[in-house]
Amino acid sequence: MAEELKPVYLITGTDLPKVSLALRRLRRRFEEGSVDELDAAVASGEDAVAATNALGLFGGGERLVLVRGIERWKKADAEAIVASLETPAPGAVLALAGDASRHAGLAEACARAGDVLSFDIPVRRTRNRETPDHVAWARAQLERAGVRADQDAVARLVELVGPDTFALETEVDKLATWSDGSPVGVRDVEALTAPTAETSDYAVADAWGARAPAELLSACEAALGRGSEPTVIVARLFGHVGRVRGVQRLRDDGIPVGEMAGRLGLRFPPRRELGHAGNYTREELDEAVVRLAALDAALKGGSRLDPELELERALVELTRHA
Repeated sequence: MAEELKPVYLITGTDLPKVSLALRRLRRRFEEGSVDELDAAVASGEDAVAATNALGLFGGGERLVLVRGIERWKKADAEAIVASLETPAPGAVLALAGDASRHAGLAEACARAGDVLSFDIPVRRTRNRETPDHVAWARAQLERAGVRADQDAVARLVELVGPDTFALETEVDKLATWSDGSPVGVRDVEALTAPTAETSDYAVADAWGARAPAELLSACEAALGRGSEPTVIVARLFGHVGRVRGVQRLRDDGIPVGEMAGRLGLRFPPRRELGHAGNYTREELDEAVVRLAALDAALKGGSRLDPELELERALVELTRHA
């Protein structure tokens, strides 16, 4: 026998696929045409209350009013909801989806009148602050899907896809179908994963780190072909060079790899950066920072040359052996 529905549900958290799943399960409890969806960007708290009170006009069973994006609401909107929950409308279920933390008293009111469902990504503590641990989240999804992947493979998956949990979920499903129970390594992840637009220029950093000029120019051309701006490619490479410099210095100071991530504020051990650090001297990395800064200035109006030509010339210089 299905559990009796409550007047209100607050469904929140950073684990968006689980939030989405909870909403779908709730929707399935209602007949087709008995769901009224509102967007908090355009619908006020009063609108949501009015929708629940108007349901009695239709008659015949319960209906659902689903409001998405409640973090966009203002104080008055949340207050309208809190007041309405003192006497919930009969025959109506109100579902609020989004971040309620900025609305004082809203979560407490929902808990009293109904239920609060919170789904969050695990967090990791670095430098006295908490950050979402997408690697731990991805590892849990892979294990749930029956995929045997080592830590490096999971970290590479997150590196390629980024923090978008919906995109990560899609790639996990793909790996599960492909592997069919076989172990999954870094090369498998790289071959099967579709990089997101935000992380698709990692091939440039990898080719630079491998000190492979021909591969670097090819990766740069591919990134430009995908629509990446030269300044964006430089910014990402600049960040990677900075991490490699940091890792190299920690390595020279005898710091274990396991401690490097915490010291550098990274989400996973910097094994990739450590490998790249072995291909450059400290002086070369210092010079790379200076050269990339000069390139950035040139791309932002400091040179009359074509930006793509400036970029390619600099990349060749960066990987040239002394």
